Amino acid sequence: MIESVKTTTGALADPKASQTEKLKAVAKQFEAVFLRQMIGSMRQAKLSDDIMGSDATDQFREMQDSHVADDLASKGALGIADMLVKQFAARVAPATGSAATGAKAVATAASAATIADATAKGAAR
Repeated sequence: MIESVKTTTGALADPKASQTEKLKAVAKQFEAVFLRQMIGSMRQAKLSDDIMGSDATDQFREMQDSHVADDLASKGALGIADMLVKQFAARVAPATGSAATGAKAVATAASAATIADATAKGAAR
């Protein structure tokens, strides 16, 4: 029997992970989506057609670009994830606030990453 596919991994899938860990994971995912979008836009801005190009080559380049974006995001190359964590940290773990506020901030950041990823996939088509 086919089991359902889990879309969350790492800290997002771990029920014991703290809200801050989940925020960091979502921020890295957002940075990866942003980088994929940026690299895709750079590829589209080519000056001329590739003589040896094909649909297979384009598909391979998209996969390579996705891997490069994920790798850059995991290393924090641009620091976007760090800035997002700093921006939302007060909402995630406020000194006198509730856990519901933190959960809402993580959910908002996760929704932003999902929307950005869907936008990037739509732009690639």
